[in-house]
Amino acid sequence: MARKTLPLGALEIERAKAGNKPQHLFDGGGLFLLVATSGGKWWRFKYSHSGKSKTISFGTYPEISLAQAREKREEARKLLAAGVDPSTDRKAVKAAKIELLANSFECIAREWHKKMLGDSAWTADHADTIMTRMEKDMFPRIGGKPITEVTAKDIRTILDQVKERGAVDTARRCRTIASQVFVYAIGTDRAEYNIATSLSKHLPAVSKTRKHMSSITDPKELAPLLRAIDGYQGGFVAKSALQLLPLLFVRPGELRHMEWSEIDFEVAEWNIPAQKMKMKVAHLVPLSVRAIEILTALKPLTGNSKYVFPSTRSFDRCMSDNTINAAFRRMDFDGDTITGHGFRATARTILDEILGFRVDFIEHQLAHAVKDPNGRAYNRTAHLDERKKMMQLWADYLDGLKAGAKVLPFKQKAA
Repeated sequence: MARKTLPLGALEIERAKAGNKPQHLFDGGGLFLLVATSGGKWWRFKYSHSGKSKTISFGTYPEISLAQAREKREEARKLLAAGVDPSTDRKAVKAAKIELLANSFECIAREWHKKMLGDSAWTADHADTIMTRMEKDMFPRIGGKPITEVTAKDIRTILDQVKERGAVDTARRCRTIASQVFVYAIGTDRAEYNIATSLSKHLPAVSKTRKHMSSITDPKELAPLLRAIDGYQGGFVAKSALQLLPLLFVRPGELRHMEWSEIDFEVAEWNIPAQKMKMKVAHLVPLSVRAIEILTALKPLTGNSKYVFPSTRSFDRCMSDNTINAAFRRMDFDGDTITGHGFRATARTILDEILGFRVDFIEHQLAHAVKDPNGRAYNRTAHLDERKKMMQLWADYLDGLKAGAKVLPFKQKAA
């Protein structure tokens, strides 16, 4: 008569110690606990299928309790009773999970994002903005779902949550992003329908009146803003970015993606590669004495990152696209008064109407499309000496405003 195996007890499992060779503590029905010579305890299930003896693992103790191990044993015995090999079933389940993960909304969205960036369809700044929106508003709710299981209700809930915090424009962009991800999934045979299209009228219509970026063009109003920036109590990296933005009047995304390797301290120039520019043309920014001072003070802090203004979370990424405007809000300057992009209009107006620089010098420094008398586009070094003088005078002018120098009146334009 076969000896009956007594069930294991919790105390027996706890007291089991490592020995010179592996120990097998049997619970019955094919389940046993393997106590390794290292002290680790592993649940095993021994069974026969198609005339072959096999063993599979149920995990480690105490991560898998005795009760849980017994449940797994009963599930395996039911499979055997139905003629299914538990090992084969486990592999099939694992493969299905991997396939679902590969077809999740987040996986496909990241794949689409990588392709768009690799095809140079986007600037680095735009790519960062898209990824930030997905990571903040979309992935937490639907990222892990297979894309074929994402419903219109899921997308609608995301849009409503974004809209409720007052970001209607961001909600519209989230719907557009979702739609583009579905289009990509359809094109790669992982979805059949673009459910985001049904929500095209879910959000309020866009106003047909274009709203320009808020800016300050009156020197009397600019002076207190410049002084507020110098007194900013936030992080030093953000403060340095705020100080450079009016001096350089580049697009905020171009500033955020500034890299130390692009700066030539000896000749006081910042060389921005074409792929980072909106017009896909390399750009050169002369650096004033004040700009060099700001960068020199910042380098000991962020010099180990490739970015001059890295993220507070990781030196491998540049600062968030919302950092600049959030800093203005912190200083009590709302979006109707100034935005990071608004300094471009500030410089454009004052350099022309007060300081009297040639418009083509200004436009060239703004990286706008400027052509010579023969209709050819200027290269990035065009009028460089004049632009260097202009940038230094502009920096001196801003310092004068902060110090309370007399504000020059706007010149009267010729009729």
